[in-house]
Formats: sequence, structure tokens, C-alpha cells
Amino acid sequence: MDTMRAVRAHRRGGPEQLVYETAPRPRPGPGDVVVAVRAASTTAGELAWDATWTDSFDGSGRERTPVVPAHEVSGVVVEHGAGVAAPALGAEVYGLIPFLRDGAAAEYVAVPAGILAAKPAGLDHRGAAAVPLPALTAWQGLVGQARLESGQHVLVHGGAGGVGSFAVQIAAALGARVTATASARDTGFVAGLGARNVIDYADGRFDDHVSDVDVVFDTVGGDTQTRSWNVLRPGGVLVTIVAPPDPGAAQDHAARGVFFIVEPDREGLDSISELITSGRLSPQIDRVVPLAQTRAAYEALDREHRRGKVVIHVSDG
Repeated sequence: MDTMRAVRAHRRGGPEQLVYETAPRPRPGPGDVVVAVRAASTTAGELAWDATWTDSFDGSGRERTPVVPAHEVSGVVVEHGAGVAAPALGAEVYGLIPFLRDGAAAEYVAVPAGILAAKPAGLDHRGAAAVPLPALTAWQGLVGQARLESGQHVLVHGGAGGVGSFAVQIAAALGARVTATASARDTGFVAGLGARNVIDYADGRFDDHVSDVDVVFDTVGGDTQTRSWNVLRPGGVLVTIVAPPDPGAAQDHAARGVFFIVEPDREGLDSISELITSGRLSPQIDRVVPLAQTRAAYEALDREHRRGKVVIHVSDG
């Protein structure tokens, strides 16, 4: 079969550019595998990233259109590229596809073999597709950047969101005491994820209710990030995925500020899979849509309240 069904954009723009159509089936390059996609996952803001449209993160490279969105994949390995022996043909895998490559809103996708992990036992493909980007972001921020230790106090901003919900769960699973901010309607949900204290961000200032925090995990930015310095203990760390923190503020508060962008990471996914199979971590899925409705799913991302990920169902296999 030389063709497949896919969702592609032929020119830059928002969801209005996404078209469900017949496209060439990808072939694996050296070091790649082709995955028959069972499920993929959407990410808010993805269509605004330069990396989605070009071969560079800053937009200075060549245009890659037509492009396929959705960089989280769960599926089955069906073809090997040169030099690849694992994962084996027929293996059920999941992973975060590099942002400078086509995503998984398609029946097939070519992926570097080394970034794929075995799908967690007991988790279906739709659940697995909801994991890679938010869980790896939380894992890399808390473990890699903040070097979180058991017993420390963590403040997670945006605890009901895709990344925030994983940050709350992972921090709690690693033995931290977790405080989170969320809307009033989400306080019970976030508490159920493992937060000991949930602060309604619309009801006063969070910095009036929490102090002596070891790690702030910021998914909000702006004034929330600025005020977060006030709650950190000396020697604490503010980790953000929104915008680089002010180095002067970090120095003034005797703290450390880190901005990072998540990267594909098989070893990180293996650690996350262990937490999933042990029951200490679970993906939060807002809804599942068929591949043909991918455009509508992206249109809804920025205008509707969500708890967890919007997943694309591609195939039952």
C-alpha cells in the first residue's frame, strides 16, 4: 500500500488549514521504523510553533509543508529502516515524535526507533497516546531540571491541565508534598490526582496561601510566574515551560530559574511506564475523536475547558 489517510496542512495557519485526505505512506529512513498508528494526541498551541512548519525551532529553516500534526503516538511497528533491529515488528510502542518531523494524525508515521518505548501493560492505545508529551514534560521538569527529592514541597501551577495533571501525579508518586493551583470547578479533580492542597487561583493570591516551596512547576507564565519567586525558599527552583524566567529575580531570591522544552526520551518513558503499571500514574483523557474530526479537535483546544488530553482514534488494528 503506497497511500494512507492522513490529516495535513498545506500552508501555515491554524486548524482551518487541516485537511483530511489521501497522502503518501511514509517510508523509513536509516534508523527509523514505520508505526501503524492506533491513536495520536493533540497539543494546544502546536500549530503556532515554528517547529511544526519548518526544519528549525526558530523558523529560519525551510518550510516542510504539507505537514501532519499530533506528535504523540501509540501503535504497532510494521516496518524497519536500515540498521534497525528493535523494536521488533509487531511490537506495541508509544512515544513523542521529534517536533521537526511529521506527526501521527495519520494511519502510518515514520519515527526514529530509539525514541519509542514499549506501550505500558494494561493501557490501551488511546490511553498511551495521551501520555508522552505531558508526562515527559512533567518528568523532565521535576526529575531532570529540579532534581526533586522525596519530602520536598512542590507547587504546580495549572494542576488540571495536560502537563499539570501529570506533574501533580508524578511529584506525589515521588514522595513530594504537592500544592497546586486550579479553577474552583477543578479543585476536587486535582486533589484526586494527589495534591494535598489545591488553591483556587481566582479566589485571592496563591502567594498569600503558600510559602517555603522547594520547587515551583509553572505551566501558566506571566504574573503567575513572577509572583512564584515569593513562595520559594532560598535555594529553591522555579521550572517553567512557558517563558525563560528573569535571572535577576532568581538571584534576588537566592533561587534558580529554569526554562526548558521537552525532548523525546525513551528512558524517561520507561520510568513513566513503571509508574503507570504500578497504578501511581494515569493519563487524563478529556475526549476521543476519530481521525476525520482532527480539525474540529484542534479548533476546540483553545476555546473549551478541558481536563486532560484530546486523543485522536486512528485505527483498531
